[in-house]
Amino acid sequence: FESALEAFPGAGEVEVVYRPYQLDPAAPARARPLMDALKEKFGPGAASMAGNVAAAARGEGITMDFERALAANTLAAHRLLRLAEHEYGAPVQHALAEQLFEAYFARGADIGDPALLTGLAAAAGMDAERVRGYLASDEGLAEVKGEIRDARQLGITAVPTFVFEGRYGVQGAQPASAFLQAFEAVARESASAPQPRADGCEDGSCTV
Repeated sequence: FESALEAFPGAGEVEVVYRPYQLDPAAPARARPLMDALKEKFGPGAASMAGNVAAAARGEGITMDFERALAANTLAAHRLLRLAEHEYGAPVQHALAEQLFEAYFARGADIGDPALLTGLAAAAGMDAERVRGYLASDEGLAEVKGEIRDARQLGITAVPTFVFEGRYGVQGAQPASAFLQAFEAVARESASAPQPRADGCEDGSCTV
C-alpha cells in the first residue's frame, strides 16, 4: 500500500485513516502465543501460512515474527487509534499505528496491556495522562464497537481491508499495482464529477 501511495502522483491529496475491525472479538484479555491461536484456527497449515506472510513482509523491509508475536484482545488498541484520530488527526494516528505494528510483530509485545499502550501513544506524540484516563474509562467504546459492526455489515471479513472513498475495496496483502489501480480509479471519478460553480449552480439547478 505505501509503495503504491509513494508512486501515486496525487499522494498529497490522500488521507489514510485507520478504522477498527476485530477478527476475534471474543479473544481473552490475557495474551498468548500467536502461533497457538493460528494453529487452533487453521490447523497444520498455520506454520506454512505464517512463513509465507513473513517472507513477503521481509521483501518489503517489514519484520513479522510470528513465533514471537502474542495474540491479544485488540479492542483497547482500536479505541486508542480512534482517540488519536479524533484529538490529534490522521498523522498522529498513523504514527501510533506504526508503533503498534512494530510492538506486535517485531517485539512480541502485549498490545492489550494499558501500560504498553500508554507508552506507545506517548511515543507517537499523545498526552500520556489523557491516554491513561481514557483507557481506564469506557470512552469511545460504543463508537468503536459500532464501527466494527458496520464493517461486518459491509461484508468485511479479513484484515487488512482497504476501502477507497467508500466505493473500492482491496482485501488482504496485494501487490502495489492493485492499490495503484484503486487510487487511479478514484482520481478519475473525482476529476469527472460535476463541480459546483461559485454561484451555487450546476446541472441546470441552483442552490438558494
